[in-house]
Amino acid sequence: MLGILMNLLRGCCQPSSDHVHTGSDVVGRQDGLLWYKDIGQHVNGDFSMAVVQANPLLEDQSQIESGSLSNFESGPYGTFVGVYDGHGGPETARYINDNLFRHLKRFTTDQNSMSEDVIRKAFQATEEGFMSVVARQWPLKPQIAAVGSCCLTAIICGGTLYIANVGDSRAVLGRLVKVTGEVLAMQLSEEHNASFESVRHELRSMHPNDPNIVVLKHNVWRVKGIIQISRSIGDVYLKKYEFNREPLLPKFRLREPFKKSILSAEPSVHSLKLQPHDQFLILASDGLWEHLSNQEAVNLVQGHPRNGSARKLVKTALRGAAKKREMRYSDLKKIDRGVRRHFHDDITVAVVFLDSNLVIRASSNKGPTISVRGGGINVPPNSLAPCTSSTETNSS
Repeated sequence: MLGILMNLLRGCCQPSSDHVHTGSDVVGRQDGLLWYKDIGQHVNGDFSMAVVQANPLLEDQSQIESGSLSNFESGPYGTFVGVYDGHGGPETARYINDNLFRHLKRFTTDQNSMSEDVIRKAFQATEEGFMSVVARQWPLKPQIAAVGSCCLTAIICGGTLYIANVGDSRAVLGRLVKVTGEVLAMQLSEEHNASFESVRHELRSMHPNDPNIVVLKHNVWRVKGIIQISRSIGDVYLKKYEFNREPLLPKFRLREPFKKSILSAEPSVHSLKLQPHDQFLILASDGLWEHLSNQEAVNLVQGHPRNGSARKLVKTALRGAAKKREMRYSDLKKIDRGVRRHFHDDITVAVVFLDSNLVIRASSNKGPTISVRGGGINVPPNSLAPCTSSTETNSS
């Protein structure tokens, strides 16, 4: 049966030739549905990025911004990394990619410093901005109310690492144990997914009068029987009842009206002082973690050259996805976007290496100013939400 399916896919789902590009790695390279930037330099060290598309339109977005984290040239300086795993469409993730860092710089300018409060305000402003987009476009494009995105960010500033998250993407730190020489994986982000008992408990405590706030459906826990994540940007149909009605598709509409937002956009925010033995960060959408454990990912990064580390993580995950379906990786590569989603999700990975000397100096040292978008996406002209250039570098 699998052989018949593969023959059919080879015949009708070959990747189009305009997906394959070669050239300078300044803004990344494209190889079929895989985009990658093998190595770059940020204020605090090196970085590597990779994205593989599975959906008809890439729903993951990502960025690395390094240099001034405010609107003043005087700083503070540091590095911002964002991974945005969209669902229901690409519009929310694109909106976050265009606006979250801008809001972060604005609030950092207002307070003249980086803080957990600044990050929360930036998330809130981004959520409110996208809600405004939905309100404007609802009369003509009501399905935008059912588009949302997870949002994971890491900010390195003044020797402190800030992690903020809504949804189920994941940040993992590789930390060297000097006694043994091992690099251990430390998960730094909380995952807001109803598969976790703690998340179900949180939802039930927030909605004590709703016995169906979480429902086990086809062996998967879902909020209101619809969505697995409990926090997101967007998904306005589960936040404001005025958008949970016709002409929204029936599968998104609830039978009972609600006054209180079902999903939250409040990020879990944590900060820690970086130590000299902190080696690197891995930020990735859940598409990676479906196939790799935290320690497996850290071992792969630690055991190979920095150059191409994110691409190696993505390819290892793809090989795992192929193996689960009793396929060869070479066959999986031939399956085009859209059909590919039956085999794996969009996967985005950013690996951020930490040079302890640069981390200490970065708050006052300008270093390289960079702005890189992951994925090399060409946005359709009729996109529901605005998006700037798909892959850009201000300077290197």
